Amino acid sequence: MKKQVFTGVCTALVTPFLDNKINFPLVQQLLRVQLNAKVNAVVLAGTTGESPTLTDMEKIELFKRSKDCLGDDCLMIAGTGSNCTSHAVELSQEAEQAGADALLVVSPYYNKSNPDGLFQHYMAIAHSVNIPVIVYNVPSRTGVDIPISVYKRLSVLPNIAGVKEASTDITKITKIRAICGDNLAIWAGNDDQIVPVISLGGKGVISVLSNICPVETVAMAEAALAGDFDTAADLQARLMPLINLLFSDVNPIPIKYAMNYAGFDCGGCRLPLGKINPDTKEKIDAYFA
Repeated sequence: MKKQVFTGVCTALVTPFLDNKINFPLVQQLLRVQLNAKVNAVVLAGTTGESPTLTDMEKIELFKRSKDCLGDDCLMIAGTGSNCTSHAVELSQEAEQAGADALLVVSPYYNKSNPDGLFQHYMAIAHSVNIPVIVYNVPSRTGVDIPISVYKRLSVLPNIAGVKEASTDITKITKIRAICGDNLAIWAGNDDQIVPVISLGGKGVISVLSNICPVETVAMAEAALAGDFDTAADLQARLMPLINLLFSDVNPIPIKYAMNYAGFDCGGCRLPLGKINPDTKEKIDAYFA
């Protein structure tokens, strides 16, 4: 059985901008909020962190500064995915040198790799670093749903730690568990599935929600992991209206607006992400009013 990277909540942190540059003082403030909420890990430069519009230099500086802030109190997981394997390998190695505790690697997008290509891609990255690698499956963005057969092949690699599963097929969780057992940890990649995924053996969540509600998200995950599904399910149900709002426009547009509304001046999103649609804006305003 492999050592768990983390259990509980990992926040996929937004990247705050000021004059279209990363607002590093606010990054540190956001990280302190996560530390105070006892979040177990954070992902930097993931989907919610607008990874596609960050330069490699910005990412490495973000990783270094965030690790300095977090220290050993919270894991820093670096988003190093790319649809070019050699680029992903290079960025992953640089992230490890910058202090990353683990990597989150989205499956190649646009190329639409076949199963063997997916395996070779992740194997190349895993062999290039000495820290755990978390596979990130998000077919709604990449155009490819990683097959169970690829998970099986990846699960035998020592530092392939698990998968952030952000498909909409909840039955896939049981299929992964059945074929990979304890060799591949599973984390929910969708906030509306936190409790269901944990009930099926998942280890927690890599969350957008916990940017704005870290205490509540931690409580939900901890209750589920402790087997208190009455409490966990109640929290999941109570938070569903907000979860739905946060995904009623393209992520991370709604969560950045919500963070701004809550007093964290995270700025807008970089193009090609546009402004929040008026209907979602009005509903978020009403939710927090």
